[in-house]
Order: sequence, then C-alpha cells, then structure tokens
Amino acid sequence: MERRKFLKGSALFSGLFALNPIDLVASSQNKKASNGKKAKNIIIMISDGMSSGTLSMADLYSKTILGKSSNWMNLYTQNKVSRALMDTASASSIVTDSAAVSSALGGGIRVKNGVLNIGSNGEIHEPAWQKFKKEGKKAGCVTTVTITHATPAGFCVNSSSRNAEPEIAEMYAGLGFDILMGGGDEFFNAAKRSDKKDIYGLFTKKNYQILKERSDLHGVERGKSILGIFNTGALPYAVDHKNNTSLKNIPTLAEMTKVAIDQMKDHEEGFVLQVESGKVDWAAHANDIAGVIHDQLAFDDAIKVVMDFAEQDQDTLVIITTDHGNANPGIIYDKDATKKFESISKYKFTNEYLLNSITADFNIQQIKDLVNNVNGFSLTDVEAKQLLGFYKGIIKEEGLYNYKHLPFKLFSEIQKKHNSVGWISMDHSGDYVELAMYGPGSELLKPFVKNVDVHKIMMMQSAVK
Repeated sequence: MERRKFLKGSALFSGLFALNPIDLVASSQNKKASNGKKAKNIIIMISDGMSSGTLSMADLYSKTILGKSSNWMNLYTQNKVSRALMDTASASSIVTDSAAVSSALGGGIRVKNGVLNIGSNGEIHEPAWQKFKKEGKKAGCVTTVTITHATPAGFCVNSSSRNAEPEIAEMYAGLGFDILMGGGDEFFNAAKRSDKKDIYGLFTKKNYQILKERSDLHGVERGKSILGIFNTGALPYAVDHKNNTSLKNIPTLAEMTKVAIDQMKDHEEGFVLQVESGKVDWAAHANDIAGVIHDQLAFDDAIKVVMDFAEQDQDTLVIITTDHGNANPGIIYDKDATKKFESISKYKFTNEYLLNSITADFNIQQIKDLVNNVNGFSLTDVEAKQLLGFYKGIIKEEGLYNYKHLPFKLFSEIQKKHNSVGWISMDHSGDYVELAMYGPGSELLKPFVKNVDVHKIMMMQSAVK
C-alpha cells in the first residue's frame, strides 16, 4: 500500500517537473541557432517598478480569473528564454530610480538617481538609440506614461534632470527617432507649454505623422515616422481604460507596440524598439492592487505581440525585464487567501479613480456605497469615517504621483483585510529583478548580471560601439 502511494507520488512529482522532450529539443535548437548570430532587431520591454510579487500575482490572477497562464510565465514554463536576475543599483544608491536604470540600460553607465546619461563628473554618454540610428537602424519608444518620462528618455537623450520633460520633448524633435508614442500633450502643445513653443510643429516640419487618438492608428502611412501623443499626462490605467467608456479612444500598450513593429519591421537595416508599461510603477507607489495587476497584464498582452513577431522573424533579440522593484506586493497567508485574492476580480476601477470620486461633502453612507459598488466589499463606519477625514482636511497623505494627497495607504490597508495583499512600502526597493531574453544574443546572458550588462549585450549586436 505504502509502495503504491510512493509510486503514485513519484509519478506525480516527475510529471510536474519533467520537461517535455519536444519542448527541450525545440529550445535547444533555438539557442543553437542563435549562437554567434547578431540580431537585426532589438526589442527591450520594461515593466517599470515590477517587483517579483507583481509578476507572480499577475500570473496567478490570469490563471484563476482568466483561465490561462501569463505570456511572460509561459516563456519560462516552455523553456523559450534565457533567464537571469539583475542588480538594479545606481551610482548613488543600491535603491535606484527609473532615470538611473534607463541610463544603465540605454547608456551603459551607472549614473546618479535623477540623471539621464550624464556621469558623476559630467561626462556625456551617447544613448543606445542614438548609436543605432547612426548605424542606419530605425528606432522607437512606446510607453503608457509621458513619452518624455525617465525610462524612454534614458534610451534617447542626455539630461542633468529627468524632470526636464519640456526640454526632452524638444530634443526628440531634433534627433529623428522614428516612433514615439505615449502621453504628454502638455510638453508638445504650444497652448500648454510655458514657453509657448509649438513642438508638434517641429515634428510636422520633419514630416512626422501626428496621432492623437486610438482610431488614428488604423490610418497610418506605412514606413513614415510617427509621433503619437494620446493624452495629457500619462495614459489611463488599464482597468480604468477597460471600464470607463470615455477613455476608449486611447490605445493600449499592445496596440501601440504592434503599430510600432509594423512601421519598422521592413527596414533593411533593422530597428530597435523600447516598450514600457510605466504605470505598473505608479500603481505600486499608490499600493493600488487593481492598477498593478491590470497594467502588468496589459504589458503581458504586449509581450504576446512582440513574441508573435520575434518567433516568426527569428532575427530579433527580445529583452523582457523591469528597471527596479517597487513596494514589493505579495499575497499574505490567510485561511481564505485564495478566495480573498480572487475577489480582486470584482474591482471595477483603480483606487485612484475610486478615491478621486469622493469629495468633502460625502457622508459615511455614500462612501460605503461607493466602495461596495467599485470593490464589492463593505466598509465599517469607522473605516468610512477615517477615509472621510482626508477629504475634510484632517489628515494628508504624501507620496510620489499622489498630487491630490489621496489616502492610498489607508485604503490599501483596508483592502488587505479583504484581498490578502500586503505591501512593504510605497516606494522603490533594491531587490534583484527578473530578466529574460529570446533570440540572437540571448545566449550571452549569464544567470546574474548588472543592469549595465544588458546594454553591453545590445551593443554586441551592433557595428557601432
């Protein structure tokens, strides 16, 4: 009897962990085929601020609620990629910001936090996308935040301050990148800029297609450069975009990514493309679980777009990673942890959207009704009163991207009782992060690397050093 149990258990164990021989052969052939071959194209995908817990929870949510594994995790389970842990430190701290990591990836040097491709002694390091443009490749960036934000900018420009977004928009106009898509109308629109410069006009003179709405993506002229600015500020969070009909004419990250690839894929010298899910980071700063999971899954949709192209093309190095962790969210043990975590599927909007809907003239019952409608659980009177205190000016909550001083931390602590998700902070963390590579050049990836090593691997695919 005990022997039968052992054999049954052994079979189960071997079934769980044995590789399918066909998958193993396919993976080996893929890696063998890429040895020594340089990639014609490079696509680097960055889920900004993605802690490992974010990747795990997005996959678990996808499995339990959507009935399928995430595309990122499928790359692991199907043994399609080289995988590593990456050290994200900057020149000034073991805990980095996006500008410093983007400079490490895009410029090949560790700089101080807040700086773009300028060394500690003022030395200028030419960003990778400028190098590749000189080599004759097309180059582009797409993001869900402002296109002038730290992560895309780190691949494109030099600046002593990541906050110089109006100036970065103007720099882009002079550098001739082929695809720029995201948010940030306030940095291009003369009516919104303090200096009244018409940056859209500079791009128009250079024969760019200017896209403003999702529908514009369907009418692009093939091969022609694109400036797509689809919102003032960042693009909306994925879950808000899905459930708020007024946001429907703003494109998704996957849609922008597909258009970017289609515009550049036939170029004889190849292309380089950066794809960023910037609002994973913003949601983590707000301890906003619906924002984190749904924006990570929107990034995952973009992974499918990229991999569908790369697997067919077989000439593209795909790099999938994050720049740093943020807030390190995770599912906390509870006897009903599974049920509680799955209740997140009832969340119709982000916490930002919900908390922005409350005003100082709300009463306790109105707050309780709103939360029940948006999140599907009931507040106590005490909790509702605590929330109301923020709107009465009794308490203020600070935090990056918390311009309206919304009670993000308090509300996430209330939600934790119902969803079993906890957070260690509301800011970046210094943990090592996930890094995956597919295609020519991926065989160069070692199990543990620094962020600057990714730049080296990209540049090894180039004739320009």
